[in-house]
Amino acid sequence: MTKAIRCGLLFTGISEDDIRENALILVENDKITQILNGAAPPDNIDEFIDLSDKFVMPGLIDCHVHTHMNGVKDDFNGEYHLMGAIAFDAMRHAREDLDAGFTTIRDEGATDFVDVALRNEIEAGRIIGPRMLVSGWALGPTGGHSDLHLMPQYYQSPLRIADSPCAIRQAARYNIKYGVDQIKLMVTGGVMSKGDAPGAQYMADDEILAAVETAKMHGKLSSAHAHGAAGIKAAVRAGITSIEHGMMMDEECVRLMKENGTYFVPTIIAAYQLVAHGKSVGLPDETIEKAKLCLQHHKEHLRLCREAGVKIAFGTDAGTSMNPHGKQALEFQLMVDFGFRPGEALLCATQNAADLLRMSDSIGSLEKGKMADVIAMARNPLTDISAMQDVGFVMKAGAVIKS
Repeated sequence: MTKAIRCGLLFTGISEDDIRENALILVENDKITQILNGAAPPDNIDEFIDLSDKFVMPGLIDCHVHTHMNGVKDDFNGEYHLMGAIAFDAMRHAREDLDAGFTTIRDEGATDFVDVALRNEIEAGRIIGPRMLVSGWALGPTGGHSDLHLMPQYYQSPLRIADSPCAIRQAARYNIKYGVDQIKLMVTGGVMSKGDAPGAQYMADDEILAAVETAKMHGKLSSAHAHGAAGIKAAVRAGITSIEHGMMMDEECVRLMKENGTYFVPTIIAAYQLVAHGKSVGLPDETIEKAKLCLQHHKEHLRLCREAGVKIAFGTDAGTSMNPHGKQALEFQLMVDFGFRPGEALLCATQNAADLLRMSDSIGSLEKGKMADVIAMARNPLTDISAMQDVGFVMKAGAVIKS
């Protein structure tokens, strides 16, 4: 089926400056066949889509979500819910992300491989959702950010908790066995988990290295939840693909990420929402104080990363407390508030994110031969970044999802 899309303003995602007026995108089935400037639609098209009064750009990519988590006050913990309910929630959350313009997402850890099953169902065409890369269980040590805090009489250590290089290799291989796209590590403490310190390194250097080596052996990506500087450096030196959050880094972290080509996914919104709304909904003081500590110098760290040329990709931690799916485009506003140029922020969620996911040959920009992932909004985000929170048109792989 052939479609023609008339664009008011077209942001191709190739560069900040590649903005075209009155362009025409031609689509054959799921791919872009041509982009014409000011041309009339061909006579033989099957469908004409008029976005002549809209800002048009590539589908967005969120490199850090949790589809099994619901974004309410309490951090969603799959161990206390029926697996069927978790699966239905994940399906709904993924659709909410897609309707918000995120045609591709990377799930950064889900309970019992719900994310793997969801990805498979979407790829098979049985349900509608964004393109997904998935992690399965997020791996970490006893007492770390991925561990439970049940009383000892109820606690059984799941396979995702590993306390030696051999154990972490086994856990990574177990995830790979069940079809993950990447290995996610909980290198430092976190904000929502009880009793740990976000800045403290919880995984030992040799454990991190064992997991990253296992991922590389199988051609998989790897990512590290890492707030504190020591954990960030250990993960970068081990060859991790991306650092997630990174809110308590130092200048040496910046230098190492630049030297090693490590991607940084800053997720400003995750801590911001806890600080902004945590008190009003009764979150524990410990959680709010940890979020404040993480957010305190994040703006300065991002400035240093941008000046050094560290590769930054868009991610939101959607699904965490006060950070619901489908609403995560607030991150664009926060990025601009933290010093990003609007076009630079858009590239983080298109070209840069596609590069991180090793998918830039097919997504991340609107070019001939790439997937027809197209979104549009009524206002121009380059002059008003809040427009990103009001996406009105979504096409994924040539299929109109929202109009």
